[in-house]
Amino acid sequence: MSEELTLGARRVRASFNPGNNSAVDMLKQTIAKFIDQCEAMKNGDGEVLRCLALAQTHAEDAAMWAVKAATAEKQKETRAA
Repeated sequence: MSEELTLGARRVRASFNPGNNSAVDMLKQTIAKFIDQCEAMKNGDGEVLRCLALAQTHAEDAAMWAVKAATAEKQKETRAA
């Protein structure tokens, strides 16, 4: 039976790393933990929920851009070959 992923791990698709890039793993794990911490802080207050939802969304954006940067050099090397 597979281990249930946290919300953060699901949001950043932590298990998807076809290139086995260690930087991608580190980035995704870091952002997943941040998203999970934000989720744990939710308390029902409308403004708090709004701020945390925005933080989670922007963290997902940051993860995507960071993964793009971490994999850019590998793509560049592939094109040169």
